[in-house]
Amino acid sequence: MNGWRRVEWRKNWLRRGAIAICAPVLAVWPLAAQQPAPESQQPGAGAQVHTGTSSGLDVDTRLQNLLADHQFLRIASQLSELPPEQAQFYRGILANRSNDLKTSIELLEPLADKVAASGNTGQEKLLRKSLAEDYLRLGDWAKAAKAYQTLATRLQGKLSPDEQDEIEMPLKMLPLAAANPPMTVEPADPFLLQVSKNPLGLTDVPVYVDARPHSWMLDPTAPFNLIARSLAKEAGLKVSDESTTIHTLTGQPIQVHVTVIPRFTLGGRLTFRNMTAFVYEDADYFFPKSRYQVEGVLGYPALSALRSLTVTADATVYIQPAKLLQPAEEADPPEPGARFFFDGDQMIVALGKDGEERMFAVDASGQQTYFTSRYYDEHSAAFAGGKIELFAIPGSQSMPPQPAYIAETVPLPVGPVTVHVHYLQVLTQPLGSAALDDVYGILGVDALDQLKAYTFDYRNMRFSVKPE
Repeated sequence: MNGWRRVEWRKNWLRRGAIAICAPVLAVWPLAAQQPAPESQQPGAGAQVHTGTSSGLDVDTRLQNLLADHQFLRIASQLSELPPEQAQFYRGILANRSNDLKTSIELLEPLADKVAASGNTGQEKLLRKSLAEDYLRLGDWAKAAKAYQTLATRLQGKLSPDEQDEIEMPLKMLPLAAANPPMTVEPADPFLLQVSKNPLGLTDVPVYVDARPHSWMLDPTAPFNLIARSLAKEAGLKVSDESTTIHTLTGQPIQVHVTVIPRFTLGGRLTFRNMTAFVYEDADYFFPKSRYQVEGVLGYPALSALRSLTVTADATVYIQPAKLLQPAEEADPPEPGARFFFDGDQMIVALGKDGEERMFAVDASGQQTYFTSRYYDEHSAAFAGGKIELFAIPGSQSMPPQPAYIAETVPLPVGPVTVHVHYLQVLTQPLGSAALDDVYGILGVDALDQLKAYTFDYRNMRFSVKPE
């Protein structure tokens, strides 16, 4: 989610005392299939982009617009037509979106100085932000801290409020961890893990912090692991004297420190060494109504150690570590599924037949699935004669209720498998937020409940499902 959505989500989470389940779950919501409209009729940023040079856009502007529109597959199909250096640039950006971090760095680092000297602000923003994300996801704290600082300094005054919000946490928090040792993960065999729902509707997973059992919230959209101060003290962890104040985590100013957990174990099976975690005050993640204290948050740095994760209807999770004890025998090929991408801190899933994909955002805080006006524009005939009702956008405290229809049943193709989701809200008008209007829908937990199982294959960046 971008800065606006993250702030709104965190505010809403703290006010209501509830959020959705873990990210792997999130990315799994059944995705809606739709019949593609001609490119010239597609709404949002895509409509402008699809007109190509006939609209007066040069190639670079058109490609940047396609990126903003999450049209990664379309860009990939055009790379062979670009000059070598331009093709290298966009291959590097696409590698970042596909979570191929080392390839992204190899392609983008050599271009950094030339892009900066060119005066092309759009390209420099894309390159520096992608490189910073690459270093962060790889756990290279020092390089990531420097890259975010360079991004903020070089593009001062050229970042939108949403973009400033999106980088606030890494920009301020990474300098605290710049000298921390790299995290390592011990090889492990695949295993089953029983998970639970806490009073907030969150998914908690069993963990051990230096052999002490706890339950942590699983949130793959979080760029950092987080730990409550009381738990850090109980485990005897050394908490930094230095701190920073951030606003975008909860919508209120909170102070965070940093620590290193020498030994952290997920479910008693997968062991992390020297895990960096940022320390928050207990009161910042305590919910008085349910009297629930969040002990810690397991974010992307932990999920990066997984090859794949399967969530089943009986509250079990099947985990395949990236490093196996016995990797000699190659496992069966992955089940075919839908492509998914990381775009900043958004998870984007491509649903539909090959060449006809539509992009949906997976919202880790969304307990309700709904489709945007972009979906409505392509299916307006199906709602003729229907009754419009007002729909309050989940996670938004400031946006007024929006006119929407209810779709009783929508087929959602996830790769070769089609699932059906019932009683979805379909907005009829744009919301004025690029993070929402540029996708066809926001996929939430309610759709996941219809699945027997779903898998996120991080190695192949595929999402597959088993219908009920």
